[in-house]
Amino acid sequence: MLQYLIKKLIILLILLFLVSIAVFAVLFLLPGDPAQIMLGINATPETLANLRAELGLDRPFYVQYGQWIGNLFTGGNRSINYDIPVYDLIASRLMVTGPMALMAMLFAVAVSIPLGVYAARHQNRPGDFLVMGFTQLGLATPEFWLGILLILLLSVKFGLFSAGGFPGWSTDWTGSVKALLLPALALGLIRASILTRLTRSSMLDVLGEDYVRTARAKGLKERVVIYGHGLRNGLIPVLTILGLQLGQLLAGAIIIENVYHLPGLGRLVFQAIGQRDLPVVRDIVLFLAAAVVVVNFIVDLVNGAIDPRVRAE
Repeated sequence: MLQYLIKKLIILLILLFLVSIAVFAVLFLLPGDPAQIMLGINATPETLANLRAELGLDRPFYVQYGQWIGNLFTGGNRSINYDIPVYDLIASRLMVTGPMALMAMLFAVAVSIPLGVYAARHQNRPGDFLVMGFTQLGLATPEFWLGILLILLLSVKFGLFSAGGFPGWSTDWTGSVKALLLPALALGLIRASILTRLTRSSMLDVLGEDYVRTARAKGLKERVVIYGHGLRNGLIPVLTILGLQLGQLLAGAIIIENVYHLPGLGRLVFQAIGQRDLPVVRDIVLFLAAAVVVVNFIVDLVNGAIDPRVRAE
């Protein structure tokens, strides 16, 4: 297990390095001048040159990249528009995006695993067809449209939730949780549809294995066979896709946070792109990409702990 852990850790570090280069290179090559945006179209060439020098925009690619990476470890990257450390911006906005993503993922897991197991146990029966129809509808529904539909139904018509906004954890803790429920539901339903179909498919494969038939032949209760023998092995591909879903979940947060006017990471990076606030865009994109890489690293370790065959590959 130690050798497997070291191997995965080396791969993690290499991926993070490559992702950082890709993020910086893409934003470096994008058209547009942050100095011009900050000073306006009437700025003189001398003023623009002085601001570019102050921001380090006149330096070569490798120098800017090295300075950016160095500032990541010291917290020296500052927002051009807000003039505060980017770490502070990410930390404050993560207090919105983090709980929303966690609620969405918990909802998706809580719905998908029971439904997937139920559909597998009732294959080609009315219950199975009903679950598959629900998942097909979820897969075909765009997140932003579902978010708007939930606002119209639960906020405008029934008045159960606010249509948007976020009061803040220190101001109204209960109201903050309630403000995140609808966007988390909109994000979680799509994830639940994918994970339900995957759980069903995985469970069907597992329930046909010899060790499951042997467990039933020994007279074990069906619940023990399903959850004690089948689900443990059936969850391995589900956990892998769950890690990949985190990346889509964070990407979907950009749209959902704008639909619900939430002050999260998605809305921040959306505004920073429009304002050409490159330090904010770089740090947030790298943070989101690193989160996906780290989560998949954890998923690989969990899979290796559950199934020794994964470690042997």
